[in-house]
Order: sequence, then C-alpha cells, then structure tokens
Amino acid sequence: MSEITPDARAGTQPAPHWLTDDERAAWVRFAAVLELLPGVLDSQLDRDENLTHFDYFVLAMLSESPERTLRMTALAARTNATLPRLSRVVSRLEGQGFLVRSPCAEDRRATNATLTPEGWSKVVHAAPGHVANVRNSVVDALTPEQVAQLGQISAQLLTRLDPDGRMFATGS
Repeated sequence: MSEITPDARAGTQPAPHWLTDDERAAWVRFAAVLELLPGVLDSQLDRDENLTHFDYFVLAMLSESPERTLRMTALAARTNATLPRLSRVVSRLEGQGFLVRSPCAEDRRATNATLTPEGWSKVVHAAPGHVANVRNSVVDALTPEQVAQLGQISAQLLTRLDPDGRMFATGS
C-alpha cells in the first residue's frame, strides 16, 4: 500500500500509522462480523418471537435480576445502551405488557423496570431459539480455546471502548 502524505498546507501533521496487510485483513473480517451478526440475531428473534435482539437482551437482563427488577440506569449498563435508547425500547416493551416501570422505593428520582409474568414467559419461550442461534452462528464455529480467546480479546477491547467500566460487560 502506498503511503499517503499530509497535504503541504496541513503543516506538521504526522503521517497516518497505516494498518499492515495482516492488521487490515483482520480488521476487515472483524468489521464484517460486526455488520453481519446483529442481522443474524435480529432475524431469528423477529421471525420466531417478534422481538429484536436488543428487546430480548433487555428482557433477559431483567429475568436474571433479583425480583426481575433493575433501575433503568443499571439496565442501561447491563444492555450497553444509552438511557434514551433504552427508554424507547422499554416504552415499547411496556406497551406489549412485557415489563412495567415504577418509581424506585430507595430513590424516588430513579425508575425501576420490572419484568411482568408475560415478559417472563416471553423470554423463557425465546431463550432456546436464541441460544441455538448464538451457538450455531458463533460458539460452535470456534474451538473451546478460541471461545476463551474471544472472551479475552473482547475484554481487552472493552478496556479501550469503555475505559470507565460503565457497561456491565466490561466488569464481567
């Protein structure tokens, strides 16, 4: 690859540190996974359960929480979402009867989200198909050693992408 030099008018900008051929090949493949995997996860859940992957993730995180309840801020961290995005999805899921929002008893300024019995049934029904899709699309394509490496690589990337450890996955 030929090196691109800064425009003479740009002054003292250093030349970019370009990717090597191996780095570029790895990046292009990783970018393809980032683009393709959400569609694979969404299409199965939409077809089988009329949910997006993010909808399912919200319901699953609530299902794994004590009393199936989390503060919205904690739910945002566990689902790696901004509060505005989470609020839109929670409103839709609440309209479908899968969860309810209520003031937090410990802090009236905070709002809790609680999985309803209908939401519990939905996530229990959706889980086997989702897990089969995750296995088929990702886990079973890798050796156990590669799964461990994927976890290590993901953890390392999260230290850069979430340096303050705000997202639940960063601390996992």
